[in-house]
Amino acid sequence: MDKNIKLVLVDEQLILEGVKMLLSLQKNIAVDYMATAGSQLLAHLEMLGTKNFPDIAMIDVQMQPMDGFQLVEILKKNYPELKIIILSSHYKSSVLGYMVKLGVSAFLPKNSDKKTFIEAIETVYRNGVYFTKEDHEILLSYMNTPARKVSLFENEETLSNRETDVVKLICQEKTNQEIADILFLSPRTVESHRQRILDRIGAKNTVGIVIYAIINGIHSIHKQL
Repeated sequence: MDKNIKLVLVDEQLILEGVKMLLSLQKNIAVDYMATAGSQLLAHLEMLGTKNFPDIAMIDVQMQPMDGFQLVEILKKNYPELKIIILSSHYKSSVLGYMVKLGVSAFLPKNSDKKTFIEAIETVYRNGVYFTKEDHEILLSYMNTPARKVSLFENEETLSNRETDVVKLICQEKTNQEIADILFLSPRTVESHRQRILDRIGAKNTVGIVIYAIINGIHSIHKQL
């Protein structure tokens, strides 16, 4: 990585200290701020300038009085570019499905090892989404019924062949410039395709595009695992 990944953490104090220690030797990841409540993080973000804004927020879903779900909704509304990694002791399909719909980038159990933590942070920073094989299986199980599939992409429309090509390359972590070079397009045209894809499927960000691709058979995570 060519720069520090700015990370903010919201969890109970013991977990905060543990994660900070876990990442202390990583030269490319900087823990910029830690909070034990969602309200503290929101106040902190309001005071920050754009140059110092964090890249990723790592959040526990089980907090009081504002739980992680409420915090994620506020963050996605006010700071749509902020990538979010959820930390939780509860790894349930309903939670993963709901978090995906909100646009969360990754979902990590609190007992994940150091390698998984670092891999998730770096992948989310680079590509906007991180899925393990277990995530994929849980999501497919959650999406077993058509009603749930539709609930994630309420404005779903059929993509053109060109848009499908762009989706596949987005899932391969290609940048707009790389996609443009592969498809012999300009970066501006690729960006237009990307925005049109978001509008067509009713997704909010790259996370939504990847989820859409997985559940519609455009992209298989098993090829990467």
